[in-house]
Amino acid sequence: MAWRGLHISKAARLNLADGQVVVAQDDGDVRLALEDIAWIVVDAPHATLTSTLLSACMDNGIALIVTDATHTPSGVTLPFHRHFRQGGMALMQAGMSAPLKKRLWQSTVRAKILNQAAALDAVGCDGAPALRAMARLVSSGDSENVEARAAREYWSCLFASFRREDEGDTRNKMLNYGYAVVRSCVARALVAAGLLPALGINHASATNAFNLADDIVEPFRPFVDVLVWRTSDSGRPAREALTLDHRRAMAAVMLTDCVMAHETMTLLAASEEVSASLVRAIEGGTSEVLELPTIAA
Repeated sequence: MAWRGLHISKAARLNLADGQVVVAQDDGDVRLALEDIAWIVVDAPHATLTSTLLSACMDNGIALIVTDATHTPSGVTLPFHRHFRQGGMALMQAGMSAPLKKRLWQSTVRAKILNQAAALDAVGCDGAPALRAMARLVSSGDSENVEARAAREYWSCLFASFRREDEGDTRNKMLNYGYAVVRSCVARALVAAGLLPALGINHASATNAFNLADDIVEPFRPFVDVLVWRTSDSGRPAREALTLDHRRAMAAVMLTDCVMAHETMTLLAASEEVSASLVRAIEGGTSEVLELPTIAA
């Protein structure tokens, strides 16, 4: 079972040899078993990969994430047809009823808000009780858009002098990096479970190939937020380019611990458990079996 990620931050040539990823750099080679790797972030302008390795990554269900000139993740490569019931799952997924989608979205939003409250507790910020009260107000489909109201309260408590749309804020740069890694790994888990990332339960953009991933990633976001708070000197504002330390920390976010059904595991393992539970929810027509990660108290 895959359990680790690989972050390439300087010029390297990546190829495949004897079932291993070989990372060749000026100071020597590093070899890692392909079966241990869940995601690779290529965060270097002069890194190259062989087509043989690319093919092997797809065969092994590895999410390959690439970054742009500003070191911001800009794309992900995922395998096709990773599940023996791909066609059947697609039919069930496309046939989900509107009430089921609304109940699944209710559970997802509630879990996100509760994790936001736990995130505030984890970093010693005020505001958690108000968020927990808001979580209780989330209705089917979140028709009252409690998610947005909770977000305004949450960001004002978590970070000082913060606007989510401020692209120059280093905290936002880190958030975007971490969210992109989590989104890619969630999409990887959904594909491995036989689900189509394009068919969402709330997101429904005709131009978005990752609607479902954008739905399911929501309860994972507060884990990134906590990591950014701790990596950015207790959430203090700054306006600088992402450092290598910033990028390495965000690239490793899927190794953060969480709780699933009273069991501690990494977010990577949780993404697979969530995807499997979503399949059960679709098959059974009930949101009650959907399992989502929580931040440990």
